[in-house]
Amino acid sequence: MKEAALQAAVAQMCDLYGIAWYHTHDSRRSPAGWPDLALCGAHGFITRELKNEHGKLTPEQERWGWMLRQSGISWEVWRPADLRSGRIQRELSAIK
Repeated sequence: MKEAALQAAVAQMCDLYGIAWYHTHDSRRSPAGWPDLALCGAHGFITRELKNEHGKLTPEQERWGWMLRQSGISWEVWRPADLRSGRIQRELSAIK
């Protein structure tokens, strides 16, 4: 599964759960490394980087992830396996 397909599946779940989501569509004009998705529900705000099964984080993505976590914002990487295992659904359900 490609990242775009994973993102589409996550967006569909967010819409179903009433979770607001944001994705920068053209990141070429934005600082490098910001997470793919910012997700806000009535019970929480999380950020997630999307990767295919073997995708690697860039140094800028690792830096943003570290900084977000240090500031108390949930940051993780989601992969297609997380969709299949139900992890993404559980984490979205927790903030809806």
